[in-house]
Amino acid sequence: MTLSDTTIHPTARPGADARAERLRSALGSRVVLPGDAEWDLARMPWNLAVDQRPVAVARPETAEDVVEVVRAATAAGLRIAPQSTGHAAGALAETGLADTVIVSLARLRGVTVDPVARTARVLGGSHWNDVLEATASHGLTAPHGSAGDVSVAGCSLSGGLSFYARTHGLAVNFVRAVEVVTADGALVRASADENPDLFWAIRGGSGAFGVVVSLEIDLLPYADVFAGMLLWDAARAPEVARAWAAWTATAPESATTTLRILNLPPLPELPPFLSGRSVVVVDGAVLKTDDAAAAVLAPLRGLAPEIDTFARIPAAGLVAVHMDPPQPTPAVTQHAVLDELPDDAVAAFLRAGANRDLFMTELRHIGGAVARPAAHGGAVSALRGQYLCHTVAMIPVPEAAAGATATARAAVTLFAPWHIDALALTFMDGGVDRRIGYGEAAGRLGELKRRFDPGAVFSAAQPVG
Repeated sequence: MTLSDTTIHPTARPGADARAERLRSALGSRVVLPGDAEWDLARMPWNLAVDQRPVAVARPETAEDVVEVVRAATAAGLRIAPQSTGHAAGALAETGLADTVIVSLARLRGVTVDPVARTARVLGGSHWNDVLEATASHGLTAPHGSAGDVSVAGCSLSGGLSFYARTHGLAVNFVRAVEVVTADGALVRASADENPDLFWAIRGGSGAFGVVVSLEIDLLPYADVFAGMLLWDAARAPEVARAWAAWTATAPESATTTLRILNLPPLPELPPFLSGRSVVVVDGAVLKTDDAAAAVLAPLRGLAPEIDTFARIPAAGLVAVHMDPPQPTPAVTQHAVLDELPDDAVAAFLRAGANRDLFMTELRHIGGAVARPAAHGGAVSALRGQYLCHTVAMIPVPEAAAGATATARAAVTLFAPWHIDALALTFMDGGVDRRIGYGEAAGRLGELKRRFDPGAVFSAAQPVG
């Protein structure tokens, strides 16, 4: 299955095969089959551009349910694809779902905070918004991504890039332990002291090693942060992009920001001053006092932005700064990692951003703690490079999928002279070599996959082995 096979409102296929009927017999209403009234909704991922057609969708509500689902699926000779939200559905689609049960963790949500230990226990289907709601009253926050409706497990265990990252590193390094249902149907705990090889593998290998039903993560001691965005009309993009590139060359690790060109469609839900416009935006956070943060941002503020929202805000508000779509969206993305951003690379960014067929072209400033491997990290604990270039093209109708995919890839290709041999797992869509995201860990990951999942039961958006 590829993105060229997409549809926005798929039609359910009638009937179900014998394997699916075995699941129904074992699991009852916890599984949804083709032909069921809820089928289309159950199989629909967050990325609406992907037409997922598994054998069945299981919807467990407890860890014990997950155990039963895994045992029933393997007994029926089916593979298993864990899925919390379906943000990575494009990447998962390339693994093929014809012999697979999607285990939707959407009903397995909940967060328990230990404010003294500064940790949280997060159930496997929980979103970052769930964590932020639970931690705010304790003056704590989490290393969440730029969207609050992304799952904690999927984001963290595949790396996880936040606006805290240049100071604190990738979110995966905040994971202290996981509870996971393995291929033999066992519920096990993995940490530095228990099943350490599995713990190493799952921090990067994620759903390729089992269904994660909970994880314990460290929290950050921020009740509020200095964060926001600066916005200009896209006519100012050359000036702003060059200034941001020069500024990032010396910006402190306390500052994690993104430069974007947005080509916004004329949508009624957008404010009138944005609807139908192209704009250039710098957003992010600076982990300093107000005065010190203002001094860091002064060169960019000196460009007289049309809008400047940088201020001290509650930490939970940081998740809204990047203005990611608040509802499921049909889109295709591509990305690459760069080690430098010379003038010619800035020019490439401007050429890509000028293409109104792209909804977004962005450069994320990484480096700092992002690039430093953790002393006791897992398979993925760092991301080499200084910048991540990322493009997004919308797919309003199925017929637009091939063109949108080509457009997103062509934009990233403009940066080819500066690509390095690295990729961010959480940004992967279709059509990339996922081994690059694992780097030197790929070989050991393959060995551990064969040890923990010898029958290749688990199918994941980032396959290993």
